[in-house]
Amino acid sequence: MSEGADHLADVRGRIAAAARAAGRNPANVTLVAVSKTHGADRVRELLAVGHRVFGENRVQEAEEKFPALKADYPDLKLHLIGPLQTNKVREAVALFDTIESVDRERLAASLAKEMARAGKWPDCFIQVNTGEEPQKAGVLPADLDAFVAACRDAHKLPVVGLMCIPPVDEEPALHFALLAKMAARNGLLQVSMGMSADYEIAVRLGATYVRVGSALFGARQAHA
Repeated sequence: MSEGADHLADVRGRIAAAARAAGRNPANVTLVAVSKTHGADRVRELLAVGHRVFGENRVQEAEEKFPALKADYPDLKLHLIGPLQTNKVREAVALFDTIESVDRERLAASLAKEMARAGKWPDCFIQVNTGEEPQKAGVLPADLDAFVAACRDAHKLPVVGLMCIPPVDEEPALHFALLAKMAARNGLLQVSMGMSADYEIAVRLGATYVRVGSALFGARQAHA
């Protein structure tokens, strides 16, 4: 087995143990392998042992890496987990199967228009700024219910869940619990939360998707 396959087996085992400890079915948690800054060869290591769900932060990097991988593995599913600029909406809708970072009205409108034009409807998660950090993207908790309604009713977006990135200096469990509560309140079944340092906590608090990068691929590679 490759090093990547070893890491994948370890992370999957930890997810399963955390799910069982919370009385959950491990099959209800999907691991998004975050391959940002790592080459296609590293992605292929995980594809070779059966993993199919990957995440990228930047549209441009994903465009360079994933069309060939998707051609070889048609069942590969790609999530956009980083911020999306409106001028990249066409490329994002074409390439990604899920967009996890819907966070403002203008973006929602642009996505709806492009999805209708392209006839392709990637699942959407709304990113929530649970820590209300001024430098971070995401809808504020107080504005979430109205934004969910606008995305569903006005823009007809396929909103399936919520996503968050807790502040680095705060207890993540508080943010995960808040996100799960907001999702349930809005009738959303999917919750994307938890990264390499805290995905087991997220699973125990109801995550249906966890976004794991360094625990699978090692340290992030510097861009050339």
